[in-house]
Amino acid sequence: MIAPMFSPQYARTRSGLMHYVEMGAGEPLVLLHQTPSSWDEFRELMPLLAEKRRVVAPDIIGFGASESIQDHSIERYAEAVLALLDELGLDRVDLLGHQLGGIVAVEVSHQRPERLGRLVLSGTPYVDEEFRRNRPRMHPLSLVEQQDDGRHLMELWVRRSGFYPPARPDLLDRYVRDVLLLEDQAEEGHRAISAYRMEGRTSYPGPVLCIGATADPISYHHVPRLVERLPQARLEVIQGGMVPLMEQMPDEVAALVSKFLDETT
Repeated sequence: MIAPMFSPQYARTRSGLMHYVEMGAGEPLVLLHQTPSSWDEFRELMPLLAEKRRVVAPDIIGFGASESIQDHSIERYAEAVLALLDELGLDRVDLLGHQLGGIVAVEVSHQRPERLGRLVLSGTPYVDEEFRRNRPRMHPLSLVEQQDDGRHLMELWVRRSGFYPPARPDLLDRYVRDVLLLEDQAEEGHRAISAYRMEGRTSYPGPVLCIGATADPISYHHVPRLVERLPQARLEVIQGGMVPLMEQMPDEVAALVSKFLDETT
């Protein structure tokens, strides 16, 4: 259930029907979620950032309540984000992306750098040949075979639990819900990351903040490699942050992001 403070809406764009939630007023800040999540991972963060800004959090095309697609790719996601900006009349925005959302944000900054003011990349790896070669091979985290007795729901929970903070079953509940929305496409975001080529796409000249979370085993050690390719980037580290950083530690994230946006032009 969406709290009354949020404004959920749909936009029919050239890339498909997109669901988004917004709140606040002022300079626009767009938030892009990880896979296989939805705008909901920013539920706690949005009110903190909306004190000074108009915050827009879409479900990336193919996720959440946005239109289902068959052609999943980082490029496709980025084109849909740009299509949403056009539909909303947002010529220039600040952009925050977490994990998959950060990779999409890099692609947006490559395709249309003039549309961005400042860029925040959280838990975002540099997706090059080395990343693809060294990425651990594991069973799909978010795709399990349905069982008549519901055991697949427990399997989803168990596979993801090691990446989530102890004593936060509420966050795992939200993860499982988002996975169930995607049905048999729950792994398409991870496949899109594996197929992406970030080489030659990190020439964005504007201000960049990169955030690393020390207890995130998936992306923390990859973040410095991205910073190396964005010489203007500022790196900030959140101790104890895990994969669901946006939901787990919204106050810490909001403090870093607000400081960065206030200090840069």
